[in-house]
Amino acid sequence: MTLIDEFSRLIGLIYEGPLEPVPWQQSLNAMRERLHANYVILVLRPSTPDDSGFMVTAGNVTTQAVVSYSTNFYALDPFVGLPPDQIVTVHEILGEARWLESAYYKEYNAPYDVFHVMGADIHTPDGAECRLRVCRPRSAKEFSEDDKALCRRLLPHLKQAVILHAHLDRSECERQLYAGTVERLMVGTIVLDENGKILQTNQAADELLRERDGLRIANKALEAVHTRDNRELQRLIKGALSGHTKPDLSVIEAISVRRPSGKSNLGIVVRSVPMGEWSEGKSRPAAAVFMRDPEQKAPASQEVIRRLFDITPAEAALAIQLANGLSLDEAAEALNITRNTVKAHLRSIFSKTGVTRQTELVRILLNSVVTLGYK
Repeated sequence: MTLIDEFSRLIGLIYEGPLEPVPWQQSLNAMRERLHANYVILVLRPSTPDDSGFMVTAGNVTTQAVVSYSTNFYALDPFVGLPPDQIVTVHEILGEARWLESAYYKEYNAPYDVFHVMGADIHTPDGAECRLRVCRPRSAKEFSEDDKALCRRLLPHLKQAVILHAHLDRSECERQLYAGTVERLMVGTIVLDENGKILQTNQAADELLRERDGLRIANKALEAVHTRDNRELQRLIKGALSGHTKPDLSVIEAISVRRPSGKSNLGIVVRSVPMGEWSEGKSRPAAAVFMRDPEQKAPASQEVIRRLFDITPAEAALAIQLANGLSLDEAAEALNITRNTVKAHLRSIFSKTGVTRQTELVRILLNSVVTLGYK
């Protein structure tokens, strides 16, 4: 393999890093091999007194070594605060004598046979700091100018990959946040590709589909059990799929799907997922199907209701029962209290919330954020 081929391979691995299960594991291993290092470490989030941080390691790094650094030795590390985005060695920054005399070297590095250290502190535009450290044992040669030159050429690519990883991580956090919110609202979600095949489902959708009560999966596609409902559902899906290629059109349709069990119909909304201006490739989200089971009781946190409306725990427990559609008598039985106690709780709730009717109370409960506070 030529030097150019080897360099290209390292760059490729660096840009693959953000997509790996353990970010940059392959590229760090390749750098360790290329630089004849015993360890290569990428500190993605430096340790602080309040945060143990996060680092990715290549080499035979024990869990004990990682924990020891993250909880204790990071505070003794003198090889920090390096010139931004520059490759330097520990001997250039500290000098050999000072390095050998440091408590960090004696107590932490020497036991793991780390003597030569080359590294860089990477600073991103959003204020994050990452640290690259390449380590060699005392028996090895010092890092050469060629070693440092290679790392200098790799460093801008690593920095750009770190920035991309931050964007991906932020997007994933937002996705999980919104997906979790949809789950709490008990909305089943099915994402379809441009051919109408199922790409993804959430937990609420999985539960409904497992029942095969009104909807089912056939050949990786969504179908309604009743023939007439299925014809209409497929028409809506087809329309949504045709709308995803038009940048100014987002098709939204709805259908009520009957269930063989006799339970209330499932409410279905089908909408297109517009293709972005720079979208590429196949098997991308093209349409989404949202569904709700009207008979399913939305979970609610008694503590959240209590805090939102400044009511007692007993009153909050009653409010949950009423929001789930129970009558006063049914709520009294479910809570194992008398009807008179229920009526007293209800009067107190009315007084504290400013409503005068049970239906109005249920409305404000269902329109509030109580379900979003459920864990």
